[in-house]
Amino acid sequence: MKICCIGAGYVGGPTMAMIALKAPDIEVRVVDMNAARIAAWCSDTLPVYEPGLDDIVRQARGRNLHFSTDVKGAIQAADIVFVAVNTPTKSYGVGAGRGADLRFIESVARTIAECANGPKIIVEKSTIPVKTAETIKDILSANGRGISFQVLSNPEFLAEGTAVADLLSPDRVLIGGERTPEGAAAVKQLVEVYARWVPRERIITTNLWSSELSKLVANAFLAQRISSINSISALCEATGADVDEVANAIGRDSRIGPKFLKASVGFGGSCFQKDILNLVYLCEHFGLPEVATFWEGVVRMNDWQKRRFTAKIVKALYNSVADKKIAVLGFAFKKDTNDTRESPAITICRDLIAEQARVAVYDPKVPAQEIRRDVLGAGAENPLLSVAADAYEAAKGAHALAIATEWDEFRLLDFARIHESMCKPAFVFDGRNILDLAKLRQIGFRATGIGK
Repeated sequence: MKICCIGAGYVGGPTMAMIALKAPDIEVRVVDMNAARIAAWCSDTLPVYEPGLDDIVRQARGRNLHFSTDVKGAIQAADIVFVAVNTPTKSYGVGAGRGADLRFIESVARTIAECANGPKIIVEKSTIPVKTAETIKDILSANGRGISFQVLSNPEFLAEGTAVADLLSPDRVLIGGERTPEGAAAVKQLVEVYARWVPRERIITTNLWSSELSKLVANAFLAQRISSINSISALCEATGADVDEVANAIGRDSRIGPKFLKASVGFGGSCFQKDILNLVYLCEHFGLPEVATFWEGVVRMNDWQKRRFTAKIVKALYNSVADKKIAVLGFAFKKDTNDTRESPAITICRDLIAEQARVAVYDPKVPAQEIRRDVLGAGAENPLLSVAADAYEAAKGAHALAIATEWDEFRLLDFARIHESMCKPAFVFDGRNILDLAKLRQIGFRATGIGK
């Protein structure tokens, strides 16, 4: 068997590396038109940071895992073609701000139809709206010169920062296909790939539409829990309750459980907001405005939580941060990843700069140029934004320190040293509730967390 994956990003690269590792008899080719990204996958510095991923790539690369820009050759050689290209939220036209932009999916479908030299199984790996498979099938049938294609849905459920563990031992692998003999045969073929290392009882098979919708709904439910506990964090601050104690108490209820009840400055990443907005758009499209409003509230609560965090900083610093230095520690949307998409840190930095604060950012994995681009825009400069080489440099001379990402190294900082270097009174705003606020107050900080 030969597999190719179109798209060498956060989903395609790690997923194909794991398949290649666990199925050494299968040739796996990851292709992308971005030559720089392919070069990075072939180097010692991968474009995606995930703990443990380097070792997996090294074991399989050059053996049965290959990275290339030869899209046509990979498609022609493959029995199964995974599609793992970006599906961002539309920023224009009908559905702007909610619907998914499927231009890359359509482009890939046309490329497959043009290049295919025989029957292929096409696997949707990208997060896409329900019924996207219809679009892909329509394009393939109209342009495929009579070649037979089967389209499957196989959404990814990876959490960035734990992607390798999620791939090694997934809660479930979901595969959706058409309820036809040909569709069932294609599903069986993909099941056999994952069954090399995933227990068969964890591989769920459904129809196409259930699989496509399950991905959106899973992310919506997880994001809903975060927004729910974040809404309660504001009530905790107003009443003197502790949000961690509340979360622990309700999380002990077996019907609720403890996961995704960690209050914070807000959720980010490439999936949650995009998928909820996509779900909202689908509900509106199918004439379900009440359902759309319900889910849109999850995103509105997340946006409010980010604005509330910045407002809290401004209020504590005597209602003005103009010309005051604020150190923002962490820029990735969560620890153990270099992904900054929809990171709360972007909103924090922009809001503080809008208040004329001098913002110094430090993140252990995100490059300085990416931080500047995300906050200011491509090619823009602003003297109010600087990027520090470490946390101590960021904090030196600062009036306040804000934790925006829960990197483990931030727990181990010498806060006595940091306090000594800061302007007094020195403030700490822990947007991830990872620090011991009592100890910080003993040092001399005016320290607050979320929901405390």
